[in-house]
Amino acid sequence: MSARDRVRETNPAFYERYSMLEDTDEFWEFIIRPLRQSIRVNTLKAPLDVVVERLKEEFELEPVPWVREGFFINVDNLAKVPEHSLGLIFGQEASSMIPPVVLDPKPGELVLDMAAAPGSKTGQMAQYMKNEGCIIANDPKISRANVLIANLNRMGVLNTRVSVKDGVYFARFENRFDRVLLDAPCSSVGMIRKKWRFLTEWRMKEVVRYMNIQKRLIIAAYRALKPGGTLVYSTCTIDPIENEEVVDYLLRKTDARLEPIDLPVKTSEPVLEWEGRTYSEELRKALRIHPNDNDTEAFFIAKVVKPEGGA
Repeated sequence: MSARDRVRETNPAFYERYSMLEDTDEFWEFIIRPLRQSIRVNTLKAPLDVVVERLKEEFELEPVPWVREGFFINVDNLAKVPEHSLGLIFGQEASSMIPPVVLDPKPGELVLDMAAAPGSKTGQMAQYMKNEGCIIANDPKISRANVLIANLNRMGVLNTRVSVKDGVYFARFENRFDRVLLDAPCSSVGMIRKKWRFLTEWRMKEVVRYMNIQKRLIIAAYRALKPGGTLVYSTCTIDPIENEEVVDYLLRKTDARLEPIDLPVKTSEPVLEWEGRTYSEELRKALRIHPNDNDTEAFFIAKVVKPEGGA
C-alpha cells in the first residue's frame, strides 16, 4: 500500500483536506516516514567542539544546516547516551530549532516563552543568552510545567522562571518584553512522523479550536512585546488556518509587521488564498516547511516586529 493510500484509509478527512495543499507522492511519503533523530549540543555545560569530538568517537553526526549547535545523529535510543543524561546534548527536532534562531535573544534581555513545555526552545534561548537576563517560561498545565522544570534543570538553565498561566494572562504586561516566543499549541500535523495518533485522532473541529486559541495568544503576545521588539510565532502543523490565518489576523488587528527570515532551509510557498480567504502579501516573508522539504517535521515560522512607538 502506498503512503498516500495508507493516509487516505486511516483518516479520509485528513487526506481530503491536505491533498488540496500539496498532493505529490513525496509529500505523503514524508508525512508518515519515521523522523531522523537530531540533537542540540548544550553549550551552557560544555564547549561545542568538545562535545562534538566526543560524540564522533561513537556516532555519525550530520550538521543541521540552519543551527550551528544542531546535528542529526544515528542513534536508536538517545536515553542510553550518557551525554544526554548529563544535559550536554538535548534531543530536539531539527526544524523546532529554527524559532529560537529567528528570535535571536541576547544576554541581559527580558524574554517571554509563552508556551514553553517541554523546554527545548527555552533551553536553546538560554544558551544564546549565556544564562544572562531573564526568560519567563510559561505553560498552562502544571504537569507539563513540571517536565519543563526538570528539563531546564538538566540543561543547567539558570536565567529562567517558570509560570503556570493561560498565555493570555501576559497581555497585562503591556510593552514589557524585549522578545516573545509563541510556539503555539496546534493540531501537530507535523508530528505524525513521531506519533501516529496525531493522524488517527485528527479532526477538523480541533483545528478550528486551536486556531481560536492561537488568535487569542498572538494578540496577547504582541501586547506584551516592547516597541521595537521581536515576536516569533511558530507551530508544528501545516494547516493554513493555524498559520497564515493567525498571523494575518494579527496584521489586521494591530500595527505589526513581518520581517523576512534568511536561513539555509528549503521551504514551501506560504498560502495566500485558502477556502475563500485572502491573506496579506506580507505572509510571503514567513517560512512554511513541509516534511518533504528538509526531511524534518513540518513547521511554520513568522518573524513579527512591533514598530517603535507601536501600541
